[in-house]
Formats: sequence, C-alpha cells, structure tokens
Amino acid sequence: MQLYSLDSDSILAKALAASLGLPIASHEDRHFEDGECKLRPLLDPRGADVYVIYSLHGDSLHSPHDKLCRLLMFISTLREHGAARVTAVVPYLAYARKDRQTKMFDPVNLRYVAQMFESLGTAQMIVLEAHNVAALQNAFRCQMMHLDVHPIFDALVLELAGTDALAIASPDPGGVKRAQQWRESLETTLKRPVGFAMVDKRRSAGIVSSENLVAGDVNGMSVLLFDDLIASGETMNRAAKALLAAGARQVIACAAHGLFIDPASEILTSDNIAKIIVTDSVPPFRLAADAVLRDKLCIASAAPLFAHAIKLSHATWLR
Repeated sequence: MQLYSLDSDSILAKALAASLGLPIASHEDRHFEDGECKLRPLLDPRGADVYVIYSLHGDSLHSPHDKLCRLLMFISTLREHGAARVTAVVPYLAYARKDRQTKMFDPVNLRYVAQMFESLGTAQMIVLEAHNVAALQNAFRCQMMHLDVHPIFDALVLELAGTDALAIASPDPGGVKRAQQWRESLETTLKRPVGFAMVDKRRSAGIVSSENLVAGDVNGMSVLLFDDLIASGETMNRAAKALLAAGARQVIACAAHGLFIDPASEILTSDNIAKIIVTDSVPPFRLAADAVLRDKLCIASAAPLFAHAIKLSHATWLR
C-alpha cells in the first residue's frame, strides 16, 4: 500500500499516516513561472494499491479547481506508471453542492466532476460527509465509500452537553435525513431518547430567508445543530436563533467541514451558538484570531475514520 498527500502541510494527512503506520510517500511538486505544475511520484507505483489524500477546498495557494486539476493529473500519472489501483481520498469534495438543476440551463457540477475522475481510471473515491449522499452515489460509477461524520462527534458532544436532555436539529429541510441518522445512532449509544427538530429555510439566488419556524420540541434541551458544512455561518446562526426562541437551553453547531468564508468570523461570535464542532477536513485558516471564536471552536480529527476505511478497502482488495 502507498499513501500520498498533495498537501505537504496537511495535519489530517499526517495523522492518517500515523494511524495507518505508513510513511507519506514522496513526490515532486514542481511549479513553473506561468503557473503550470508537475507532480511526479518518487516511489515506484507499479502493482501497488495507492491512496492519494487531498481536500479540495480553496486556500491561499490553490483554488478548488486548481486542486481538482492537480489531483486528476497525479492520479493519471500513477495509472500511467502501473499502479494496480488508485483511490482518491477526498475529505472535502469541491463542487458537490451543485448536484441538481434548480433553474433553467443549470449545470450539474457534481456529475461532471465524477465523469472526470472516472475517465482517468480512478478506482475508488473516499469522501467525508457529502452535501447529498444520494446524489453523490448516483453521480459516480466508480466505487464510492461515503463516511458519515457523526461517529467522531459523539465523544465531544457528551463532554460538552453532559447529562442535558439532547436533541438533534437540521438547519434546513435538506439535511433532515442526515440529522435523523445521527439521532438514531446517538440514542443507541446513550441508551436514552434524543429529540429531533428541523428549522425552515429557503434559498433563492443566494439569498437565505425563513420565518424561523421550528418543527419539533427542543424546550429545555441542548440542541446539536447538524449540517455537512459551515460556510459563512449564516444558516447556522439563523437556525440557532430560532431554536433558542423555541426554548432550547443551548445550541452546539456541528459540521464536517468548516469553510468559514467571510463573514463567518463575525457571524459565529454570536451568542446564539455556544460551541462549534468541525473536523480537520478543512483547516480553520480563514477564521480571525478572535479569542471568543477560538474558544468556541472544537476540532475533531477525521483520521481514525479514514484509516479504518482504508484498512478495510485494502484488506478487501487483497482477497
């Protein structure tokens, strides 16, 4: 087995390598003056089961489409030089939010991304908490391992909420299934009832609106407000405000991916949200060095989840 990381500073990649007991294989990452790049493995991939980890969020060095292109070209290079199987380990999958047509002549970006990975011979994708799991699984024809994030949140949640009565809430109708799955899992873990709620939300042309309607009883409860990602934080803040108005004791925002685009640093300091839990799929580099916000933030490592998935995948491949 070989493990590559196209982000040399990735904390998640280093933790994953440690969990697997593998070194991160070396590669050449050469940049040219006009912005082109060359990615070359420095370990012979012939006959190997190869895993390439790269989270496709934009950062100060590369945009999401830059990273997508880099990953696709590196997978192609591995295949070109005889890798038996190449798996793309993509903690955050760019373009997954645009998974259906909602307006005339809309693109379906998720499907186009899937076609690019498949056309280059990617054998398998491992993705953490996609925006829409059904759309993800329908878009990709290669093998797909989708990892639910909620198991790695359980320990943190119990530490933060203590013995409080708990409820899981979705900040919008689209996330109801995700929240219900965590509720069912948490009830099994805790061996006690966990409530459920949903907050109304509508989005059109990028404008979010709602009447702060809450379906479900959250009175006196600590509410775990669960979504796949936090971008500006507006959706979470609106939903938290509505839940508190409905009687929630506190709201803990939980999401797999913390993108934290502007004005997240301002919005998330609101008293509506007591704590914020995200994974290390996206480093919180966009957050201002605000003491209040940093005190709210808890980061759970996704490395054990990915390590388990890779061990299972490799063992199955060896049979």
